[in-house]
Amino acid sequence: MEVTCLLLLALIPFHCRGQGVYAPAQAQIVHAGQACVVKEDNISERVYTIREGDTLMLQCLVTGHPRPQVRWTKTAGSASDKFQETSVFNETLRIERIARTQGGRYYCKAENGVGVPAIKSIRVDVQYLDEPMLTVHQTVSDVRGNFYQEKTVFLRCTVNSNPPARFIWKRGSDTLSHSQDNGVDIYEPLYTQGETKVLKLKNLRPQDYASYTCQVSVRNVCGIPDKAITFRLTNTTAPPALKLSVNETLVVNPGENVTVQCLLTGGDPLPQLQWSHGPGPLPLGALAQGGTLSIPSVQAQDSGYYNCTATNNVGNPAKKTVNLLVRSMKNATFQITPDVIKESENIQLGQDLKLSCHVDAVPQEKVTYQWFKNGKPARMSKRLLVTRNDPELPAVTSSLELIDLHFSDYGTYLCMASFPGAPVPDLSVEVNISSETVPPTISVPKGRAVVTVREGSPAELQCEVRGKPRPPVLWSRVDKEAALLPSGLPLEETPDGKLRLERVSRDMSGTYRCQTARYNGFNVRPREAQVQLNVQFPPEVEPSSQDVRQALGRPVLLRCSLLRGSPQRIASAVWRFKGQLLPPPPVVPAAAEAPDHAELRLDAVTRDSSGSYECSVSNDVGSAACLFQVSAKAYSPEFYFDTPNPTRSHKLSKNYSYVLQWTQREPDAVDPVLNYRLSIRQLNQHNAVVKAIPVRRVEKGQLLEYILTDLRVPHSYEVRLTPYTTFGAGDMASRIIHYTEPINSPNLSDNTCHFEDEKICGYTQDLTDNFDWTRQNALTQNPKRSPNTGPPTDISGTPEGYYMFIETSRPRELGDRARLVSPLYNASAKFYCVSFFYHMYGKHIGSLNLLVRSRNKGALDTHAWSLSGNKGNVWQQAHVPISPSGPFQIIFEGVRGPGYLGDIAIDDVTLKKGECPRKQTDPNKVVVMPGSGVSCQSSPQLWGPMAIFLLALQR
Repeated sequence: MEVTCLLLLALIPFHCRGQGVYAPAQAQIVHAGQACVVKEDNISERVYTIREGDTLMLQCLVTGHPRPQVRWTKTAGSASDKFQETSVFNETLRIERIARTQGGRYYCKAENGVGVPAIKSIRVDVQYLDEPMLTVHQTVSDVRGNFYQEKTVFLRCTVNSNPPARFIWKRGSDTLSHSQDNGVDIYEPLYTQGETKVLKLKNLRPQDYASYTCQVSVRNVCGIPDKAITFRLTNTTAPPALKLSVNETLVVNPGENVTVQCLLTGGDPLPQLQWSHGPGPLPLGALAQGGTLSIPSVQAQDSGYYNCTATNNVGNPAKKTVNLLVRSMKNATFQITPDVIKESENIQLGQDLKLSCHVDAVPQEKVTYQWFKNGKPARMSKRLLVTRNDPELPAVTSSLELIDLHFSDYGTYLCMASFPGAPVPDLSVEVNISSETVPPTISVPKGRAVVTVREGSPAELQCEVRGKPRPPVLWSRVDKEAALLPSGLPLEETPDGKLRLERVSRDMSGTYRCQTARYNGFNVRPREAQVQLNVQFPPEVEPSSQDVRQALGRPVLLRCSLLRGSPQRIASAVWRFKGQLLPPPPVVPAAAEAPDHAELRLDAVTRDSSGSYECSVSNDVGSAACLFQVSAKAYSPEFYFDTPNPTRSHKLSKNYSYVLQWTQREPDAVDPVLNYRLSIRQLNQHNAVVKAIPVRRVEKGQLLEYILTDLRVPHSYEVRLTPYTTFGAGDMASRIIHYTEPINSPNLSDNTCHFEDEKICGYTQDLTDNFDWTRQNALTQNPKRSPNTGPPTDISGTPEGYYMFIETSRPRELGDRARLVSPLYNASAKFYCVSFFYHMYGKHIGSLNLLVRSRNKGALDTHAWSLSGNKGNVWQQAHVPISPSGPFQIIFEGVRGPGYLGDIAIDDVTLKKGECPRKQTDPNKVVVMPGSGVSCQSSPQLWGPMAIFLLALQR
């Protein structure tokens, strides 16, 4: 059988068209999926309307050669969390469960390197309707908490929707309007978020105490149903009111159990209570139950504001806040401030001196400080003063001022901070004052001003501090573009002056500043120094991989260039061919001075010199490689996807042919292409048909063509095409060929619709009939279908072949009609012939009618052909002449008979210009259904000499 297929392919002529077919990309956006409507707005912009939660599917149809690459982007909103950063490279954009934030303008960009890219856009409008919210407000009056008849009430209804919602107010079941009731007013307030309508009840009357419903609607757009909310207004309706069981500021000790109650003092309907914490969520282990908040074993990190909120949609929510303070102290620091008036930075006898002490505490103002000298409480005098809240220092700081410093004032001073009566440990800090107490100096150790390490290794930056006492060292970055340290902080404290970095990266390179802190030491101008960090990393080269093509016998120059690295130089370069070391190429003197690339020259490309070349470049830190694939192989063919009507269907055989076209990519880069090897395989099959196609010299942009025949409807095929030169096989290209039925205006060529494609040749179901035609084949038939009616297979007799039929089982009734309408055809001839096969088998068969719908002046349907009753279990053919006077459509109308055994089917519909054949073909000799009892005979005289030759080959 494989020999037969090869011969059949050989009968088809091969064409070369000497024209350049490279063309820039063109694009068009089409829609699929669950769109509500696609419309044109006032500025002729395409708008795709879809319901929130449905699936968005946009397809970018492209033409151009080579085949354009498609990229989707969008603006105004986000198609996914990071849609704009991660564009979709696909012809079809699909978004499941689309959200309202994903509405906006979607752009399809198609480019193929020829001309400018094609960009098309469509605006996606996501429709939604949230649940409405209803709140009640009253006018400000002296009487609070209740609604009286003399008061005015506002019912505010708010909803988020797209498109804008329509509001309907009801009292009970009666719709309200200002024209029918002078006691109400309905208006839209200004400056509100979302769609809002207010129902104003002026000077409450007894009948105003009732149930009110706010109904919102988007007029069933996208099938979104209306939504509503109801509120019952009574004479006890009141906003919520609260009180707390504790003071608004609650100070507790760590480890205590804290319970706070939020008590309702008013509100109708009964308000809902909720506890929240700021900042952050409620502490782990905290329990909020109703209005009671419990925090077991409270800790310092649990401090913060706790909010109790009561809501009942009447008036404003009631809110009470408790500021919970858990006593704590940390970070005791001291400062030595020399005489400020004399602008001194040293401690000198006869000058003033100030010692300051501070702790971070909660609550800060409750901290008390005590000063000690040499282990004894310091005695206050005219020369020794203790002050608090120095404006030049942090809040709640204690300072010990020594006026006119004497030698006797030297000693050890201790500052102790405490919470009187609280189980919080005291904190203390000690400072020694003597002639040896001097301000700090800072410097970088010798040889440590520049630190060089390899990427991924640890690094240590060091600054030395001298002085007594030694303050902490603060590190920061000098580089403005990298203001943060590797830890993510702008400033980092180190007690020993060493900044330790783990696993450094190249972006950590730069200048670092070390400076003395103004606490735990002298409160003077900071001293600072700088350290340079250099991070060395392996080289980066280009090209990382390159495909080098050249004709046999021609020279090739391979270059591997250094892009970046530290050090920025090539220390060594090693070339290998197929893994084997090559001798070093000669060094060019100019390149030796500043080596930033390595080169290898091949005098001639041969079969032996073709293969993989690797250049390994090192900069003493690491290495990187450039890979070159050198060969004289031809580049792959470029399939041409814009062939007009590539599919040719055949009327009776259920076969089709396909016009395959392609160009050769860069044919002049290598030796001329001598022939192509064509391989074609039906999908899901293993055997392939192979054919050699000889060609003459192929030019760039030249369109080549080959016609594939005897392809089975509706199967798809994989086609592989490989060019051959004197070097041998080139790169293979493959594509999938799908059968698609042509949707064309009728012409002299044979256009037969086999209904094998889901698009059914552009036929549509009539919206005014009772039920629809169904597309099926023997494999998709319902196994429980009614026996003794309908065809077992299509006209070809194969189980894969499709046909159209009407199912007449329940709930269908006598006289129900199903209409299948063709595309609109432009009449370009006086006479046309409609040919089709029909199957009318069953004792309850109704009628099959063919109508012609003329579009010349409105839509006018005229009967052209009709047949009724049981015609047996056979496919039969009809030829119906028509003569439309203008644009027209043909309609197949199936009418249900008196019972369920009345299925009618059609297949292979052909519309062509000219008159119908005078002789009708006897259907009993053409197609016989299994089980009909009719024999089929064939004669060798009908075959033709080529078929006999092929049969002989098979034998």
